[in-house]
Amino acid sequence: MSTGSTGSTALPRLVVAAPASGHGKTTVTAGLMAALSRRGLEVSGHKVGPDYIDPGYHALATGRVGRNLDPHLVGEHRIVPLLLHGARTPRPADVAVIEGVMGLFDGQIGGDGFSSTAHVAGLVQAPVVLVTDISSASRTVGAVLAGLASYDPGVRVAGVVLNKAGSPRHADEVRRAVAGVGIPVLGVLGRDDAIVAPSRHLGLVPAAERGDAATALDRLAAQVAERIDLDAVLEIARSAPDLDAEPWDPQAEVTAPATPERPRIAVAGGRAFTFTYAETTELLEAAGCEVVVVDPTTDTALPEDVRGIYLGGGFPEMHAAAISRNAALRDDLRAAIAAGVPTVAECAGLLYLADRLDHAPMVGALPATAAMTGRLSLAYRSATSDVATLLGRPGETVTGHEFHRTRVEPPAGTGGEHHPAWTLEPTAAHPRTDDGYATGTLHASYLHVHWAGHPHLAQRFVDAVRAAQPHRGDRADAAPRGPEPVVAAPADAPRDPLRHHGDVETSAPDGTPLVDFAVNTYDGPPPPWLLDALRASLEDVGAYPDVRRVRAVEAAIARRHGRDPAEVLAVAGVAEAFTLVARARAWQHPLVVHPQFTEPDVALAAAGTPARHLVTRAEDGFALDPSRVPEEADLVVVGNPTNPTGRLHPAATLRSLTRPQRLVVVDEAFMDAVPDQRHALADAPVPGLLVLRSLTKLWGIPGVRAGYVLGEPAVLDALRAVQTPWSVSSAALAVLRATTEPEALAEAAARVRRLATWRSVLTSGLDDLGIPHLPGAAPFVLARPGAGVREALRVDGFALRRADTFPGLDASWVRIAVRPPERTRPMLTALGALTSGVPML
Repeated sequence: MSTGSTGSTALPRLVVAAPASGHGKTTVTAGLMAALSRRGLEVSGHKVGPDYIDPGYHALATGRVGRNLDPHLVGEHRIVPLLLHGARTPRPADVAVIEGVMGLFDGQIGGDGFSSTAHVAGLVQAPVVLVTDISSASRTVGAVLAGLASYDPGVRVAGVVLNKAGSPRHADEVRRAVAGVGIPVLGVLGRDDAIVAPSRHLGLVPAAERGDAATALDRLAAQVAERIDLDAVLEIARSAPDLDAEPWDPQAEVTAPATPERPRIAVAGGRAFTFTYAETTELLEAAGCEVVVVDPTTDTALPEDVRGIYLGGGFPEMHAAAISRNAALRDDLRAAIAAGVPTVAECAGLLYLADRLDHAPMVGALPATAAMTGRLSLAYRSATSDVATLLGRPGETVTGHEFHRTRVEPPAGTGGEHHPAWTLEPTAAHPRTDDGYATGTLHASYLHVHWAGHPHLAQRFVDAVRAAQPHRGDRADAAPRGPEPVVAAPADAPRDPLRHHGDVETSAPDGTPLVDFAVNTYDGPPPPWLLDALRASLEDVGAYPDVRRVRAVEAAIARRHGRDPAEVLAVAGVAEAFTLVARARAWQHPLVVHPQFTEPDVALAAAGTPARHLVTRAEDGFALDPSRVPEEADLVVVGNPTNPTGRLHPAATLRSLTRPQRLVVVDEAFMDAVPDQRHALADAPVPGLLVLRSLTKLWGIPGVRAGYVLGEPAVLDALRAVQTPWSVSSAALAVLRATTEPEALAEAAARVRRLATWRSVLTSGLDDLGIPHLPGAAPFVLARPGAGVREALRVDGFALRRADTFPGLDASWVRIAVRPPERTRPMLTALGALTSGVPML
């Protein structure tokens, strides 16, 4: 970035856009930023629209704050000044990369493309690089790009990145189609789910909440540098004309008194509060205030002598357990607000100040409760202040946006001192006009307002802060206050630990059902087509299952896995498979890798050949070291992913266990819940290796014992020889056949995505509470909250699977099934009230 003698500014820049959402803009943008930064360039990252999450990935990629460019929020005239401000702060940038929003021409509904990527590209006079997902098309991509390039003559499409290519041949076909359009192909990327940010109910998971974000970004940067022509990208950026404007200056927007006093303002941060525009704190600091970040999940008191509080947006619902457990800070905040400390709260801040958020106690500074809903409120809004409040004046209008899935009740104005913070312009989709709660010292609402577009709001807040008395609080009262120590329940160890299963833990001794986190089946009903198949199977109950039908089902399973039908054996669940394995041969040295599902031990003991145990260690993450497997072991049983640890062993490690005269049995009962089933062995025949699959877990049908075994025909013949006739019922055969159909594969993929989202809620909550747990991709999590916690949670109505029945684990461990967020969050809140100072792994 350089300034010419005429006052114009040279800033190489480009806009990354796409035909629609979901094409990979964020992935490619972050990769470009990271790759260019690793070249030694200063990269300034920007995002079209009000999005907070993408700028977090930009910041991780560039090492500088990600910023937003939104004409609705700040006005068209501020877009270029804000771009130039971001490009010179904290150091002059060599290039600016601007990520678009939605499709290239998609903007404010009813606004004819206002605030769209194309609109902003025109305002900043930047060339556009398109990112196009080609996974489901080939030559049609050329037609789509031709349309995008010619739709608006004011938008210059200067290049395209082809994303999610299926193969080099596929990519070449698309290249030829695009060549006829005249748009240069800058590079081709294949599919790599390891570098795609996970999603949840409000979009991508913020970078601040992903422990693997930096590692994924390093991998992405290397991939982009290898496969995208960065020199060509820079040439496109350098083709942008100079900009004739002055950078936005926060010092010119607010007034700071000529005094050394710098009143302190506490600004919420950390994992739960990641949504604050960078310019907001810059305005506060320019007005002479000291900004101190406070993390509501960990900090137990407000800063000493604080005179203002700003609680921005984020995901308090995702971290409700940790926020609620931090009663010391909640008490301090409530006291400060009651004492008149000026406080602004937006969206997440509004929820935090409510009395409760669903199940979890919050600050209680507002006479309202918040609850999750199934409806997304996402819209640009115009808002008017009807009365004088901390921020607004009667008749004054601001612009902002809503982005939430919660509802706060009752509305302000139904009694008490609070007025609505804003009156919103009603729309068909958003008919409710009152928003939030306000007094002369408090302004809490759902509306996100970009203060760079309305700097008078920052000024009013600062003026109120300067007039306020410092809040000192009760420092002794604000000290960390741990929960009451957990008193362990009387010993309730099962008489036969190896035969213990989670289903017996789902009710209290008096039969009262508990909220079930003990059984590892999908939380949801079977899909309609599967229920139809089960109902239809009732017509066959008058006859024994025909062997020809069994073979037809096995052939369908074989086609799914690309194997020979002779390599498939239908069984009445994995439990039967273990019984068949135990009886098929006179094993001399059977070995079971633990901790894991205990049914193999039971089956082998019943067959008269009890197994030896190889116990993996917690300090190693329960990884399997093949060198610890004795050479004489003629049977080795291991789960993948292993129940209950969730450990996903590399496929190469498991293949290395095979030996002549040894059978390696890999229990893949939970593999269908692993994204892309990485490290699965079901599709690849390996001599001496047997793979077990179950349909109970993902489809939520434990009452139908259905599964299958994949392996060498000779081994399966030995299993058939000891299999009870007609053990696989007509219902099980119907399920086995139905789950091989295309609609089943599509539904399975949807369930896996859902489980990944649910799992992130659970693991984020455990992280917030400081409870050690194992990483993984299974539909359950092994955690270590400490002895007695499981029993105490039963008193609170929650059933977690005890882990001390698994060899190698003790009563300090529990296995927690992945459940929908609305069930997980209350459990986490109860868990947070019971735990503190848990030991690290």
